[in-house]
Amino acid sequence: MRFLIRNETRQAVLAGSALKAETSAERRTGLLKHKSLAPGEGLWIEPCESVHTFFMKFPIDLVYLDKHNKVKKVRRAVPPWRLSACLTAHSVLELPAGTAAATGTAAGDTLAITPL
Repeated sequence: MRFLIRNETRQAVLAGSALKAETSAERRTGLLKHKSLAPGEGLWIEPCESVHTFFMKFPIDLVYLDKHNKVKKVRRAVPPWRLSACLTAHSVLELPAGTAAATGTAAGDTLAITPL
């Protein structure tokens, strides 16, 4: 299933077509098999409070969310071979590098996640 992910605070679209990783296998694999992530795409991982970019081929933005889709933390342009965590997060969005900066997404913002 795909989702529209919109920053309600900033009135900006983060992803027009994001996939959701729900199963253990989907969460473990994440974006590892991807060679890139196009603008408007993303991966929503739930539940999730930490990610790694080991073996990734491109940098990504990470947006950590609580259970009410409020942004807890933003990491911009995380390169391959890094770890990132937010222990108060319930889920994380993996987005193309530059998305958070382009939309002004910051801690405290509220996101709307709508099935397509």
